[in-house]
Amino acid sequence: MALPYATVPPLGYGPGSQPDGEDGLAYMPMPSGMRTYEAHLPEIENAERALPAIAFLKAIQEALTRVQPGETTALPLEGLEAGARALVAETLGEGEVAVLVQSPGGRIEIQEATLAGVWRVRGGAAQPGRERVEIGAFPRGALIRAFPREWPVDVDGAARLPGVVNAPAILAEIVHKSRERRTDALPHVINLTLLPVTPEDIAALESRLGQGGVVILSRGYGNCRIEATALRDVWRVRYFNSSDTLILDTIEIVDVPAVACAAPEDLADSAERLLDILETVG
Repeated sequence: MALPYATVPPLGYGPGSQPDGEDGLAYMPMPSGMRTYEAHLPEIENAERALPAIAFLKAIQEALTRVQPGETTALPLEGLEAGARALVAETLGEGEVAVLVQSPGGRIEIQEATLAGVWRVRGGAAQPGRERVEIGAFPRGALIRAFPREWPVDVDGAARLPGVVNAPAILAEIVHKSRERRTDALPHVINLTLLPVTPEDIAALESRLGQGGVVILSRGYGNCRIEATALRDVWRVRYFNSSDTLILDTIEIVDVPAVACAAPEDLADSAERLLDILETVG
């Protein structure tokens, strides 16, 4: 007697149909090794000689409590002798964000401390060896040198390049948003990862937008590389996982991308942490 329904299961289903210990899917490696804050107490051998460094750290702590959004406070390090500078550097440590500024006025290197919103700045035109500490969401000197005064973008020329499909439309949007943008306006983000772009499109975008004077590396959860283009307020922001695989490619039209900035609550938190350190060593 024939059964009314087929009882043989389809191929590829049921026990034994999949490799042992594997789910058959290839997952992209996710970011790992997230950096977290860890308080570091400096080693003070001579309390009297450490007084200038402690006074400088107190000035940083006070500046953290006073700084307003959009403002920065600069504290020069020239007045401290080498031992005091070393003690300040040991206390501040190195945080997640590093900035390199290349401009006609000279090279400037900036390193955020483990205390968010505290930046060690080295270099400049007048005094290449000059050092200072800036307190604020992001170093103002870097933004001043980020973009050239004028940068023409040849949208029509990009349309004539072989292999280019969507770059002209993207460039037209970028130029429009850059020109109409006002200070402190909300950021405008173009997600290149989700757009149908060819390698020729990406090359055309890079060549037409040019290169500005600032490169930022943020090492929080994976790596984020931020580069100023030559067009005002236009940044290329790329996120990489711990395997250095590009996972997100964007263009942001903004004063400076938020991922590189210390938020107001970060500054308040840094003020409390530095106060705790000063109370312990003082």
